Amino acid sequence: MFDTLSDKLQRVFKNLRGEGRLTAENMDAALKEIRVALLEADVHFKVVKAFIEAVRAKAMGQEVLAALSPAQQVVKIVHDELVHLLGSHASRIRTANQPPTILMIVGLQGSGKTTTTAKLARHLGKNGHRPLMVSVDVYRPAAREQLAVLARNLSIPVHEGNPGEKPLDLARGAKREAEITGRDIVLIDTAGRLHIDEELMVELEELKNALHPTEILFVADAMTGQDAVRSAEEFHKRLGITGVILTKMDGDARGGAALSIRHITGQPLKFVGTGEKPDALEPFHPDRIANRILGMGDVLSFIEKVEQAVDQKQAEKMQRKLLEDEFTLEDFRDQLKQLRKLGSLESILGMMPQIGPLKELKNAKIDEKEFTRIVAIIDSMTPQERANHMLINGSRRRRIARGSGTSVQDVNNLLKQYSQARKMMKSMSGSLLGKKPGKFKLPFPNPFGT
Repeated sequence: MFDTLSDKLQRVFKNLRGEGRLTAENMDAALKEIRVALLEADVHFKVVKAFIEAVRAKAMGQEVLAALSPAQQVVKIVHDELVHLLGSHASRIRTANQPPTILMIVGLQGSGKTTTTAKLARHLGKNGHRPLMVSVDVYRPAAREQLAVLARNLSIPVHEGNPGEKPLDLARGAKREAEITGRDIVLIDTAGRLHIDEELMVELEELKNALHPTEILFVADAMTGQDAVRSAEEFHKRLGITGVILTKMDGDARGGAALSIRHITGQPLKFVGTGEKPDALEPFHPDRIANRILGMGDVLSFIEKVEQAVDQKQAEKMQRKLLEDEFTLEDFRDQLKQLRKLGSLESILGMMPQIGPLKELKNAKIDEKEFTRIVAIIDSMTPQERANHMLINGSRRRRIARGSGTSVQDVNNLLKQYSQARKMMKSMSGSLLGKKPGKFKLPFPNPFGT
């Protein structure tokens, strides 16, 4: 979602690198371009003004002006100010001294509160907590049923209460159930409206005063831009929100909400939703987001994804196979399935630094269906063919193509990609043992258009 802003900022820095020295004139020109880039990214004008003034004050210092690489100094200043703007450090969910911890999830209708409640419960469960969910939205048809369905899919308990119960009674009932069953966190999915109204706020204030929640988390749709910021500001004035969760960060929003919301409300961004799947909720790390905006990548988040998705024993077994030249088509298929667990290729490439050969991949067109075709082709082979691709002659290729619903050319392309990947992965494994690495290529089949 920060691609456009990232491109514009990198152009500014490139222009500065062309200057022999940093002067007041070329710095003013650069700041003007940065200001336009931020405004076009839908960043709040007050935030833009404060940001530009902070960068100007630091960039025009004598130390930077006299630096041998002034452009690099400016990049560092912009990076530091972005981190400061976004929150300086990751903000964790606070827990109560005496369980259960009460978390109120609030926001407007359609922002993704119910789905986010389930995602957050899953995240907390994966990190040693025992969550219980409850929906107090007694107005929207099937709202409580939606949370119940999500709860069943995630194997997380939900307090359903009795028909006709009021929101406060449902919330109190959930708290009692948590105390009895040893659940240490209660997540309350509150009602929403299409817009902020007095009736909604009075109900939320009643819940807050009765339950004394440790956190009041505002869920905002990143696609709505400054509307999300204004809504967060209003909710904060009435309820005193303690954190924000931005949803739909994988969409084509310009990023203004993420860059504005903390400055306007004074409250940290705690999580971002990056898709529809239950695991598509990530803790918000300001420094990593700043790195991505400036094209430096987010390697730490990538490593965390790999650690969560990849079986370590399987990875060690695969490395031995590569070193011993026993990497088969079946292994190739299994590696693809492991890769898919990391998420979409676009999200993976978004974490890569935009330098060297990786820079060429930024604007590549990605065909996610290519993975499905490749797996179908390999599944249409016999175990002997998967173990030894040299057996696959012309007649076998025609049979595999018919069985997978593809063409002989598709089968030929797969075998070619497999051979290339086999050489590349063996070269990469060899380089870990001190051998000369091979030429850079993608560590997966080519899913990109030309």
